[in-house]
Amino acid sequence: MFDLVTVGHFAIDLILSPKIAVPRHTLGGSPTYVSLAARKLGAKVSVISKVGEDFSEDYIEWLNANGIDLSGLQRIKSALTTSFTLKYENEERQLKLQSRAPPIVPEDVPDSLQASVIHVAPIADELSAYVVDKLRKSAETLSLDPQGFVREFDENGNTLLKKLKDSHILEQIDLYKSSLNEIRMVTGLTDLRLAMERIHDYGVKAVIVTKGIRGSILLHEKRFYEIPACKPKIIRDLTGAGDALIGAFLAEHSKGRDPAWCMCVGSAAASFVVEGIGPAVFGEKKDVYPRASRIYEKGLLSY
Repeated sequence: MFDLVTVGHFAIDLILSPKIAVPRHTLGGSPTYVSLAARKLGAKVSVISKVGEDFSEDYIEWLNANGIDLSGLQRIKSALTTSFTLKYENEERQLKLQSRAPPIVPEDVPDSLQASVIHVAPIADELSAYVVDKLRKSAETLSLDPQGFVREFDENGNTLLKKLKDSHILEQIDLYKSSLNEIRMVTGLTDLRLAMERIHDYGVKAVIVTKGIRGSILLHEKRFYEIPACKPKIIRDLTGAGDALIGAFLAEHSKGRDPAWCMCVGSAAASFVVEGIGPAVFGEKKDVYPRASRIYEKGLLSY
């Protein structure tokens, strides 16, 4: 029985930014950032993912050393790991797909799987609604980040946004998290409040939208909460901040904590991740909680 299982592809990222003097490949993908953020808060975490032969043994050893259960990870012969080039300029990101691992199929989900929370987090359309249907049976709470469902790639690997093809997925989930642009593609609505209410109408209990350095917004029990972004000591790389936020949120949620508090912890966890390059910096509980408390105790704007 795991507290949190993340389902989606690991990635190998090449991050290009004016703040990075010597670009290098780093471990990436939602399973990395979600799992590590949750693990730092004491959650028992696992993944279901596929990688290629190019996935370094060093990555596996590092993940194991950080307490990530990899029993659901498959390394596929003669395949490549999902890989992206991420180019940052003026807080804007260009995402280019370089390679893609084989898809995750229902047979990859063990019949014996049980988890307090399962987080569905595709990054390159690597799983289908059939996988979500099977995961629903294994989770007390099913969470979704739809980013991989609303991405398409041109012949050069450039990433474009597309509409969500199968809204049935939304009927299966309890928690939803995405960026502002992604929720607009999922719902077809430009007004943020209306878009979040549309997701909520599918039966989703909590809807989260991240807005980068402008914080995030939570809809829970028909109330909206504005969550400020915790201020990091320095910003080196924005990669993985949203995944760290939801990983920390879900770790606290699995303990039955107040969703507004969970959001503050998520904001604090994200503020540590951006202080490093790739998955280099994750705050420990003793560091994350004080940052979260500072914004929680000030009182959150709700309406």
